[in-house]
Amino acid sequence: MPDSTHPRCPLQTGGAPVPPLALGSWNTWDRMAPEEAVALIRRAVELDAGFFDVAYYNMGPHAENSTTDILFGQALRASGVDRDDIVLCGKLWLWDWPNQGFRAQLVESLERAGLDRFDTLVVGDYLDAPDLPRLVADVNALIDEGLVGSWGINNWRIADTRAALAEARTRGLAGPAFAQLKYGIARRSMAEGDAYGPLFADGTLTLQASDVFEGGILATGRTPQRKIGADVGGIREQIAALYPEVARVAGEFGVTPAALGIAFCLANPATANVLFGASRLEQLEQNHAALALVRDHGPEVRAALSDVAVDRDVRADGVW
Repeated sequence: MPDSTHPRCPLQTGGAPVPPLALGSWNTWDRMAPEEAVALIRRAVELDAGFFDVAYYNMGPHAENSTTDILFGQALRASGVDRDDIVLCGKLWLWDWPNQGFRAQLVESLERAGLDRFDTLVVGDYLDAPDLPRLVADVNALIDEGLVGSWGINNWRIADTRAALAEARTRGLAGPAFAQLKYGIARRSMAEGDAYGPLFADGTLTLQASDVFEGGILATGRTPQRKIGADVGGIREQIAALYPEVARVAGEFGVTPAALGIAFCLANPATANVLFGASRLEQLEQNHAALALVRDHGPEVRAALSDVAVDRDVRADGVW
């Protein structure tokens, strides 16, 4: 295990601690040369960012038939890193479930990436609430089969998350252990509000922060031409207008805006790790500075950014 400037936390109560930095696969591994991907994976393990979110983007809003997961698997094998030194997180989609069952999805995802199991997985978001008793049972069947160790949810409505937790308790099954939520300098209502906040405070769930840079806007000040995450609440123009202030504060701390955004999230005790995309080694190196920043100046970072959130009127319960 690499030496880290930030303590590892578990994604689930009683689970193994995970790296504080996590690398996503959407629009990343397919944006670099094979040798660059190999170097990025090796360096990620050294920098305590050896947590990889691997998804097959093939349905619903992500009907892209992307090869990013295949490319990641090839680079992982070429890197020679020890499987025990990394954490792999898969994804299950609800867009065509249960017509396309969870087991079929997971097996296909594992086969595409050349993997034998995921350590954990995220069950994606939805338009209509899923059949939660069946969902909990289906995910637990994957756990029983040894294909995955635990699971979490992605931007679910709080009522459905609570219902899944209750269903799991009643049946003695594994419920969601963490919530992957949109969270960052600009968006805080869902992760810090009165819906999910109590579940983080009492240890029922941990938080995995995602879309921290709002598709890169708060990292670069530019809106990418590629597809980025949903603009929940229609506040993206307000978020873009924050960039000069974010860049100013980052300069005061001597880091990039991206590192500042990661440090902001990690300074929240609920956060187990922060998921971001990196397609260049330089990005990873710069983002790693967030760990020292939160260690040395976590409260100051939070204080400096206390008044810049713009999603106060966006519902905290995930009903969009």
